[in-house]
Amino acid sequence: MVILDRAGLLAAYDDQLRTDAETPGAISVERLGPLRLVVFAGGRGFVTYRDLGGADRAGIRALVAGALDHYSVRPDISRVEWKTRGHDAAPGLHDALVEAGFVPEETESIMIGEARLLAVDVPLPDGVTLRRVTDEHDVRAMSAMADEAFGDPVSRQRADDILARLARRDGMELWVAEDAGRMVSAGRLEPVAGSDFAGVWGGATLEPWRGRGIYRALTAARARSALALGKTLIHSDSTEFSRPILERSGLTKVSTTTPYIWKRPTRQS
Repeated sequence: MVILDRAGLLAAYDDQLRTDAETPGAISVERLGPLRLVVFAGGRGFVTYRDLGGADRAGIRALVAGALDHYSVRPDISRVEWKTRGHDAAPGLHDALVEAGFVPEETESIMIGEARLLAVDVPLPDGVTLRRVTDEHDVRAMSAMADEAFGDPVSRQRADDILARLARRDGMELWVAEDAGRMVSAGRLEPVAGSDFAGVWGGATLEPWRGRGIYRALTAARARSALALGKTLIHSDSTEFSRPILERSGLTKVSTTTPYIWKRPTRQS
């Protein structure tokens, strides 16, 4: 059954996505009360949960301390992300995280809607085409373009991580837009196994090509692919740049998410 109202969309998000479906590719997942303590390749820890089990301020402070103890004794873990959601009952969580050394990053909007609302025909500028990429040369070119779009140095490691994901054949798809053969925009589609959802992630467009409908067309192509895979709902954590585009396509902001990051202190020589 298709869920249309905001409350139903949020319930589907909590019930279907805040499970192991949230962390494909995890090396390990351990439990600490309501928390799921996840480890990914590259020394990355990740804390998530369906809810905090009604914990009060003291209980939440204890959960934060316990999670940090879990990761800090592992020298292979260099950073930990604690993923918060704005609609959770979490008294004192911000203060407990900051006091433990976590730093909040930019808050993003949790966007959800029906895939059919995005799977529409979007006119492209002359010379711009869309395609799915799979081979190593294209994946590395896509990753480098995204790094450029976000103002980051080109990262071989990020490209290696994407290629490793593709090798696992977990359903992830990579889509790009090209102008006269040059990649100018890109994004991922991540179908969520055992759910109605697929995620649209990694939207990156080079500055000269922004505002021309390319990102929306790329999103529409991914939505059509999601429908072909039997996924009826699309979700995304969106910046303030992409949120209005998804809203115009019919997606709804159901909540917010803020990552808090802990980094292992470097040793001073």
